[in-house]
Amino acid sequence: MSQIKQISDVLKTLLKQQQLTYADVAEQLKMSEANIKRIFSNESFSLQRLESICQLMDLSLTDLFLLIERQQEKISQLTLEQEQELVHDPKLLLVAACVRDGWSFEEIITHYQIDQFAAIRLLVRLDKLKMIQLLPNNQYKLLISQDFKWQHRGPLERFISQDVMAKFLMSDFASEDSFRFYIRGSYSQNSIATIFKKLKHLTQECAELNHQDAQLPLSKRQHIGVLTAMRPWELSLFKEMRREQS
Repeated sequence: MSQIKQISDVLKTLLKQQQLTYADVAEQLKMSEANIKRIFSNESFSLQRLESICQLMDLSLTDLFLLIERQQEKISQLTLEQEQELVHDPKLLLVAACVRDGWSFEEIITHYQIDQFAAIRLLVRLDKLKMIQLLPNNQYKLLISQDFKWQHRGPLERFISQDVMAKFLMSDFASEDSFRFYIRGSYSQNSIATIFKKLKHLTQECAELNHQDAQLPLSKRQHIGVLTAMRPWELSLFKEMRREQS
């Protein structure tokens, strides 16, 4: 990704977090809203315009460029200690999930029973865990990638397996936005590799779409759980009918 596009994406994210619109930027730059939309569309930012937009968000150009630089440093896996701290504190885990999905500070305290001061303390803890970079006015920059992986048999994987998946599957999946599919078969190693590749691509695409939709207001998004899984498997009912091998 070019640095100019990175600048544009970061600016859009920061503006959204502060609930600032193109109209607000237009007023700051003393330009029409149409011209501002054109600047973002064409990614034609002069340094002077960048500085003015940053001033609107109480940021310096140095802050902005630091965010661009640190975009390349997003971690793809938490440490065991990080995972344990998240699982140990449900509110910390909740705020971590919210920031991963691009929620603003105001959206978090509005939708959940977390007051302003508690939310600030939780953001500070996420900053110390190197999961976010805390910015002025309770803004933040996400430092974990969308497709980060759990530690194998670590705290998060155990939490998901024991407390989440069973409840997730306790549904008839009959609502409009629900889908359940199970298929079994006997496949060659080449076919297994093909299925694995397609499932991996699907998980990556889900992560990218979640990142893209973080730009939208919460009223246009809803919580969705997607479970993909594959492993060597035979129904216990079938296993019980196998012949003993001599």
